[in-house]
Amino acid sequence: MSQEPPETPGSAAEAWVLPWAEPFGGTAGGSERARLAAAFGAALRRTGSLMQLMGQAAADRIGINATDLNCLNILSFRGQMTAGELARETGLTTASITGVVDRLEKAGYVRRERDAGDRRRVVVRLVLERAISNVASVFLPMVRAWQQMADRYTDDELRLILDFYDQMEQVLREHILLLRDSAPPPDAAQPAGADQPSPGPPARDNGAETGTGGDR
Repeated sequence: MSQEPPETPGSAAEAWVLPWAEPFGGTAGGSERARLAAAFGAALRRTGSLMQLMGQAAADRIGINATDLNCLNILSFRGQMTAGELARETGLTTASITGVVDRLEKAGYVRRERDAGDRRRVVVRLVLERAISNVASVFLPMVRAWQQMADRYTDDELRLILDFYDQMEQVLREHILLLRDSAPPPDAAQPAGADQPSPGPPARDNGAETGTGGDR
């Protein structure tokens, strides 16, 4: 357990100890270093929680569910993916991804197309105009606020921040794999109607994916 309470002086929560499995940052470097390390860890947790809440609020405004919005965001980085690739990136089963793509296609955000380079493959392509009009516009005020934040930093400071995010992304990807690798068996009890992650870790697949079954 961390020895540092949240920074809420004067509140009833001041006595609360953040529930770490072990002291965050340890004692290396003295009490000030330990305090900064604990504050760093707490800030990451708060940011993660707020990002989830922002995603849900945005999904509600757009009129789709949070899982579908996350899949749309992942798809936006590449423009097109097969359903199998999207399943591996998200950890959802191929059956759940088929449902996600069906809903997004019905809403006009994606379309299924035959791969021009391999007609056996079906790719899910982002409908950019629709995404910009209905999705990007919801995030525009926040993006502008981020840009204003970035303007406060020098180029070198931004490079340091980008390096931090690169390392954070790597840590997250590694631990997503660890969690998926130790997921309960498929026959374990699951909430009814939930999109369930695949028990196995994601893997890169350079082979062709056909338009049948879950890899549509």
